[in-house]
Amino acid sequence: MSANNTAITILIRENTLLPTSLSVETEDFLPGWRAVKNLDGYGLGRKIEEAKWYFFYLVGDLRAVALGPKGPGTLRRAVRRILAKRGEGKFNSLEITKLISKRLLGIPFMSVTAHFRHIQQGISLLDRANDPVWRISAAPNGGVLTKQHTALISSS
Repeated sequence: MSANNTAITILIRENTLLPTSLSVETEDFLPGWRAVKNLDGYGLGRKIEEAKWYFFYLVGDLRAVALGPKGPGTLRRAVRRILAKRGEGKFNSLEITKLISKRLLGIPFMSVTAHFRHIQQGISLLDRANDPVWRISAAPNGGVLTKQHTALISSS
């Protein structure tokens, strides 16, 4: 995985259930997370759709900055911050969409933009009603299933 301005990298949580027909090459990235080597977000989305599975896109960019020179260590620190922002346990993939390496007053830093994605066999995130992402809201009508994140089905 290269740390440059045009990189689009997908990270998948270890032990994520994937279609049996999907062949994905990965490498260690962070404890519990693997970087996809042979596909970008578009390619992975196409292969998942071919297997009749779903690759959800969660609306909203997440950004983090890490001090340090351009390189994998700085990228990992920034990604750890992104994962901490939304709680890593909620979704099983993360797409890094933008990497910018700059200097401010001579201090090198890397800015990373990403968004969460989710791979699953069913079309509805409602299948995950016991997951902490979903909660029952105390509404006057006795409770309505609401979600904390907006999701779109990828048609890559």
